[in-house]
Amino acid sequence: MKTVHVGILGLGTVGAGTAQTLLQQRDLIRARSGVDLVLKRAADLNIDRDFGIAFPEGVLTSDAGEVLDDAEIRIVIELIGGTGIAREFILRAFAAGKSVVTANKALLAVHGPELIAAATEAGVDLYFEAAVAGGIPIIKSLREGLVANPIREIHGILNGTCNYILTRMERDKVSFDEVLREAQDLGYAEAEPSLDIDGWDTAHKAVILAQIAYGIPITLDEVPVGGIRDIDPLDVAFAAELGYRVKLLAILRRLENTVEVGVQPALLPATHLLSKVDMSFNAVQVNGAVVGETLYYGRGAGSLPTASAVVADVVDVALNIASGAADRIPLQWAPNPPPQLLPVGERMERSYLRLPLRDRPGTLAKVAKVLGDRGITITALMQKEAHQAHEFIPVVVLTGEARMADISRALDELAAMSDVGEGIVRYRVEELSS
Repeated sequence: MKTVHVGILGLGTVGAGTAQTLLQQRDLIRARSGVDLVLKRAADLNIDRDFGIAFPEGVLTSDAGEVLDDAEIRIVIELIGGTGIAREFILRAFAAGKSVVTANKALLAVHGPELIAAATEAGVDLYFEAAVAGGIPIIKSLREGLVANPIREIHGILNGTCNYILTRMERDKVSFDEVLREAQDLGYAEAEPSLDIDGWDTAHKAVILAQIAYGIPITLDEVPVGGIRDIDPLDVAFAAELGYRVKLLAILRRLENTVEVGVQPALLPATHLLSKVDMSFNAVQVNGAVVGETLYYGRGAGSLPTASAVVADVVDVALNIASGAADRIPLQWAPNPPPQLLPVGERMERSYLRLPLRDRPGTLAKVAKVLGDRGITITALMQKEAHQAHEFIPVVVLTGEARMADISRALDELAAMSDVGEGIVRYRVEELSS
């Protein structure tokens, strides 16, 4: 039986969970994989605290060099986070001939192509299942289970904080601010929640999925990103009346020789399984050209769910080491022909529009003309009867598919009309098959 020594950098929530899993499940892992994983070193700047687990003597260290410079350690688990020292440590591990397992989505979104190339050049592995959707094995599914499938589309609910907030807003008819405060009190949301609620956490994951699914070395600054901060309960309620639910989605789509990648709130049909993913759970739907639609569901964050994915990667890398097959499934591949990123203005989308319209004859006809002149059809319209005098009343319009450039121009024209008030709202509508 092959013995493989492992070192951990960073003993935060996920790091401690990973150490706990490696120590407590060592016998099970050995029986199932035929490889004995030995946690030799675990480094953190503060080792004088209670990690909730009993480390064997000599494992804990405050010096990362004791992990990186130990010739016996073959796999380094990077769980420090950030895009600075973590990158340096990973490159240092590669230079020493060590494979790396990481959960660092921000680092991969910014430096992924560089790190993948460095691992390939060093002849070692870089695995990062836990960087996307926590305990859901979506990276392994794309790399292995769906290896024969050109990927048509990916739709992902990839942030538990946002999904929790949107679920509560719909179920309990409460405002975004109120749910956010409760989520922070319960520990579901960070004290500074911008990374989550403004869509950047989801965008990190979307970039990683695009790199794996389409072989394109895109980076975070190329992806349009929207969040849920400004979602009004009124729109959540109107969407429900129309048969939809609002979700923050990562949307990836291959169209001929282009690829669309973006993050934004979107309306999903309430009959679709993906729309039924509630509270802090994550899910990813993948449409492959051979297999069709597949759906992956589970915990997208948390100490042990994420640790489960980290340790699964460690086992894969250990098996590669045992068989002498590093880079067994290459992360770096070149599609032929290489697709280009689709410009935002060229994307085809259906829209949900909430328009504050002056309550007088002819207003709707003017709106329909502006949309029609841009080739935008109206597929549904909802107007609530005004029970008291209001200058403007909310009218909801669902449109047919149109170019985003045309939608943007039409919205600019509508905003300039005297019969349209301030605060036009637009969300994407995704008509996934039920």
